[in-house]
Amino acid sequence: MKRLLIIVTLVVIVAVPFVLRPKRVSVAKADDTLVIITPHNEAIRYEFARGFADWYKGRTGRTVAIDWRIVGGTSEIARFLEGEYVAAFEQHWTRTLGKPWSAEIQAGFQNARLAADAPALVKEARAAFLASDVGCGIDLFFGGGTYDFERQAQAGRLVDSGVLKAHPAWFGDAVIPRRYGGEDYWHNDGLWIGTVLSSYGIIFNRGALQRLGIDRPPTQWSDLGDPRLMGEVALADPTKSGSVAKAFENIIQQQMQRRLHALQAAEPAAAASPELEARAVREGWIEGMQLLQRIGANARYFTDTSQKPPIDVAAGNCAAGLCIDFYGRQQEEAVRRRADSDRVGYASPAGGSVSSVDPIALLRGAKHRAVAVAFIEYVLSLDGQKLWTFKPGTPGGPQRFVLRRLSVRRDFYAQTDWKPHLADPDEAPFEQRDPLVYREAWTGRIFREMALLVRVMCQDTHTELKSAWRAIQAAPEPARTQALAVLQDMAAISYERTTKDIRTRLGSRNKVDEVRLAKDLAEGFRANYAKARAIAEGAGP
Repeated sequence: MKRLLIIVTLVVIVAVPFVLRPKRVSVAKADDTLVIITPHNEAIRYEFARGFADWYKGRTGRTVAIDWRIVGGTSEIARFLEGEYVAAFEQHWTRTLGKPWSAEIQAGFQNARLAADAPALVKEARAAFLASDVGCGIDLFFGGGTYDFERQAQAGRLVDSGVLKAHPAWFGDAVIPRRYGGEDYWHNDGLWIGTVLSSYGIIFNRGALQRLGIDRPPTQWSDLGDPRLMGEVALADPTKSGSVAKAFENIIQQQMQRRLHALQAAEPAAAASPELEARAVREGWIEGMQLLQRIGANARYFTDTSQKPPIDVAAGNCAAGLCIDFYGRQQEEAVRRRADSDRVGYASPAGGSVSSVDPIALLRGAKHRAVAVAFIEYVLSLDGQKLWTFKPGTPGGPQRFVLRRLSVRRDFYAQTDWKPHLADPDEAPFEQRDPLVYREAWTGRIFREMALLVRVMCQDTHTELKSAWRAIQAAPEPARTQALAVLQDMAAISYERTTKDIRTRLGSRNKVDEVRLAKDLAEGFRANYAKARAIAEGAGP
């Protein structure tokens, strides 16, 4: 009888999740199918699959099922798409067109910037790919950052969905602006369109902060550099998480913008000069990297996924973390709902984060094009936008999950009668005071270099950085100031070196060059950290 009870208990444990899971239309039984690759979480996938199915049925009378493809974050998605398109085009090029394949062809057919003297066959391959309907078995790419979608567009893997032409009233300053705060909100040729706004900020645990003797929650990026947070900040690897890399870029751009304003106030006669702006960019880059180094010195870890820091902060394993806004708000909401507690909070630094977009795009060779276009239209419609912002159970809102995202449509916020239904009724992203204005010319072309430098400076050398940082905080003056100056020496990664030498080495076709670059830079930082520690402990000059 005892064994029987154990067996029955195990069967119940295994069966309950299957019994309670929501009913969904299977791909096999649906009238229509849509294949989407996405980094979005389960809550977003569930609500948009359900919402679109209802919307689609009401307009077409047909059922639809979404086949979600989950391979990881945007970096993993990019690698997956490249691999699938390379394989598909190789087959098209060699079997259909009867042309020879080579490494040069493989690189060239994806290259939007082929040199004028590129071999004729490589140019032919590029033209053949852009004229083809070669596909990867997936219809839509949904979610991620504009950087990732621009790379896909340049490679030629995205095609115009026709939504811009079909709904011209949606695309303009009154609804979805072409550009806002320096950020692009949709592609000129309709290759991608922003679906929802994203910003970046700080999630914090009030209980953990009190334990550390910190009474005021962090509200600015510089607060994460407070030495009292040593070993208490949760961060993600910027070379693995595009959202975290974008947050780091925002931190640097804020320092550049502040430096520019300070220089303009000091030298009003030269306020508009290119030379003054160039100086602000150089000096702001250094100040931004120094701030990121201090934040990195306080890090408990650098994880591969941007979803882990908010979870750990909510659990009290870390006092604060850097995250994308909806991860922070969702954890804040989950703790409030589950424990009826306000111990977890989220703050987006004033003037420290842009509102960028998570786009959607139709992939080349999509087999279910008409359904894919309908999904894009649904997501951009006011009906679809309600899912991002409304509370669960409200008219037109999500069914089970509060997504706590912000609508990309400016006219959405003019619907005053919707305010009681909003999860964040006080948010007004298009009415910020003194917002951060993103300047692509400042850091856009060295985005990848910036992510690598932060990783090498803070993550690859984390043990040495933490040791030096701890010694500096314990040191008396003047050793403390002297050691800090050595620690924060950024000569090796100055703006000039980053935009020239480092960018050239990182752009090499030989991946060994990237490994050597990271190794050389890491050795330089380790030497600086060892020297700073020695000074702080009284063994240095």
